Amino acid sequence: MSTGSTGELQLENDHFRVTKWTIAPGGVIPMHRHDFEYVVVPMVTDRMHVVTSEGNEITAELVAGTSYTRAAGSEHRVENRGGASDIVFVEIERLA
Repeated sequence: MSTGSTGELQLENDHFRVTKWTIAPGGVIPMHRHDFEYVVVPMVTDRMHVVTSEGNEITAELVAGTSYTRAAGSEHRVENRGGASDIVFVEIERLA
């Protein structure tokens, strides 16, 4: 079953895991948990929707090149609701 999202592992070592994520219009990264603190680097300026495990919805206004961070333990799904183009971002997880 296609989710309309792809994750491309770009680098992984003892300290970091770097993944480039692409979410097609209408696509979703299914519910998942972040076991590590992470940084998101948007590659596009767009809007994505985040739904937490508690059912809360957050609209994330992405600005290309403007990074943000989230704490370990975050559990959510990420959606590109009806956008006209792909949402693309790089996620950097601090493993150690």
